[in-house]
Amino acid sequence: MAAKKGPPTDSAVHFVTGSDESEVKRAALQLAAKLTPPDSGDFGVEIIDGAADNVDEAVGRVESTIQALLTIPFFGGEKLVWLKSATFLADSPAGRSERVAAQLEDLRKIVEAGMPEGVRFLLSAPEADKRRGFYKAMTKLAHTVIQDVPDMGWGGGDEAAMEWTALRAREYGLHFEGEALLTLVGRVGVDSRQLQSELEKLDVAVGRTRAVTEHDVRDLVPATREGGIFDLSNVVARRDLPGALAVLSQLLRQGESAIGLLLAAIVPTVRNLLLVRELLDHHRIAPPAEPQYFASTLKRLPETAIAHLPRKKDGGINAYPLGIAATQARRFTLPELRHAFRACAEVNLALVSTQTDHEVLLQRLLLTILGRGSVSGRRASTY
Repeated sequence: MAAKKGPPTDSAVHFVTGSDESEVKRAALQLAAKLTPPDSGDFGVEIIDGAADNVDEAVGRVESTIQALLTIPFFGGEKLVWLKSATFLADSPAGRSERVAAQLEDLRKIVEAGMPEGVRFLLSAPEADKRRGFYKAMTKLAHTVIQDVPDMGWGGGDEAAMEWTALRAREYGLHFEGEALLTLVGRVGVDSRQLQSELEKLDVAVGRTRAVTEHDVRDLVPATREGGIFDLSNVVARRDLPGALAVLSQLLRQGESAIGLLLAAIVPTVRNLLLVRELLDHHRIAPPAEPQYFASTLKRLPETAIAHLPRKKDGGINAYPLGIAATQARRFTLPELRHAFRACAEVNLALVSTQTDHEVLLQRLLLTILGRGSVSGRRASTY
């Protein structure tokens, strides 16, 4: 996601960086188009390729940039010097080289002292090392745009990924129906370059309708490992027993472990459904229309009611997965979810202590969780 630092946008010096390589390139290209003097033709912009394979190449790229910055525009007027995709600002052998650091110090001094009238400088560098002195100097001297990958983790930051994807989809004129957007982000994950690629694919596939359905996403977008786990979580939350059995079988055929699927997909889903169902019932809360709205609901509850909820690394409530559960919890009663959570614990033990086929154990568990029978009268353990 983008953040800005340093001088205002009318500065003569601009710096685009961040951990999201595709967004750094995209933002730099857009900025270069704005900064290039109008009607200047080939003389209005000088591009230096910053992709250097070794120290010598990196030093040469910086030397070329310095020469370009000190050269007055050919016919007077203005020009843009763009050091493009500088790889030697990253934490790499070239980035740690003292020769490169010395050359970058010369570049810093020129930028700080001021370039000839009419010369503008754009530096783009994916994954620049924030610990380096040159990075710190540029963020003060240049109008800086930082394009970092959202800190999502599995299921922990899907809201940010969905916002990013929805914004790009609007640029294509695409409209996601139902749970299509949620499914797309779940299948692709944090990789913005892959999300961009999948949007381009969907743009072509849907044609004039401009509407993307969940069926379109499942047909056209391949699932990563995390996407497969998301699919299993999703069908469990939707109480789709045939779908859950089919996804389970597919994931096991792909080599996923039964214990991994239990702990990464089934248990977290049941746990979140149980936590949310208890909150909805006890506090008489209406389920949210969309997952992202549930965070504001949680903020209105007393601290004692939310102290036990799962947290992110920064200590805040991991609200988005709970929001997903809140939109689905109406499909389960509180006694059913309590019974399902106990059944998960029993299967966890059975997977490591019995000889029963692991797929059979998980199939029985899904039948227990998603079946429509009453929980009363069932045996304490069926595993």
